[in-house]
Amino acid sequence: MQACWELCRLHNNIGFWVVWLPTGKATGFSRSWSIAMAYRAQPAISAEDAILCALVYVPLCFGIKSLIMTIDDLLDYDVDALVERTRDRAIPRGAISLGRAWLFFGIQVVSGVYLATTALSTTALYTSMPVWPLYIIYPTCKRWTNLAPIPLGLMFKVGIFMGWSDLSRDGRIPWSTLVPIYLGACLWTITYETVYQHQDKFDDAMIGLNSPARLCGEYTIPVCTATAIGFLALLTYGGTLNGQGAAFYIGVAVAGGTLFRSLAKTNIDSPETCKDMFLTTPLVGQIILGGFVADAVFHRIIHGIAL
Repeated sequence: MQACWELCRLHNNIGFWVVWLPTGKATGFSRSWSIAMAYRAQPAISAEDAILCALVYVPLCFGIKSLIMTIDDLLDYDVDALVERTRDRAIPRGAISLGRAWLFFGIQVVSGVYLATTALSTTALYTSMPVWPLYIIYPTCKRWTNLAPIPLGLMFKVGIFMGWSDLSRDGRIPWSTLVPIYLGACLWTITYETVYQHQDKFDDAMIGLNSPARLCGEYTIPVCTATAIGFLALLTYGGTLNGQGAAFYIGVAVAGGTLFRSLAKTNIDSPETCKDMFLTTPLVGQIILGGFVADAVFHRIIHGIAL
């Protein structure tokens, strides 16, 4: 049971936040952002509807995060045993056999599919399906490409579309508004994942693995600064298309300042500062979520719309 807990990374919930925040109103980032956006754009949606929708995504996002962590450990157990940061994970250290780990993964898949088909709207379910193969492809990426954060971002941030479609009264997705935010959130993933991978760059080089850290090298901070700027610019553009107000822009500005300060303090040759930068990820997403929610509430109060 302890090994299964570790496979799911339930002792570390960074993965949950980066999945939930872009989708829900209070907890995974992409889902929470889009729920707050729909709540602002559609007066017929009540606060209770938005909160309930966000809460439904909590177990879903924990499930998605846990599923990805388990398959990652299963497909990478041989590599994890050779990397200092990961050699103490459950499978490499022998806390659980491969057979039992695969059985646990199968239980997760069956439970996850049942939960998804039960809790999600038809539109949200179909919207998520194109990225399902990436759950299997992503863990193999470091063996053949330096660009693993791209599929990671594509599969983590799809909730931006799912949250809106689940909450919206008509079930329609405003693609022109949400696609820029989706692409921006993918750039955000590239930003923090590239810095994070610098913790393993020496081990990766010795065993022949690829990573964005090895690709960018000494240019990592300038590259990540550029992707961070792209993230904030696309997020702002999408918010503008949704009619967001001052509180949203203040939230983006504060989140951007937090992100850039974190990048400025990062020494790519210091694993500790790389980890510190990565650990600011939930805070950046929470600040943006706060801006979305505050803007929606102020908008309804100013225009006399019931909360």
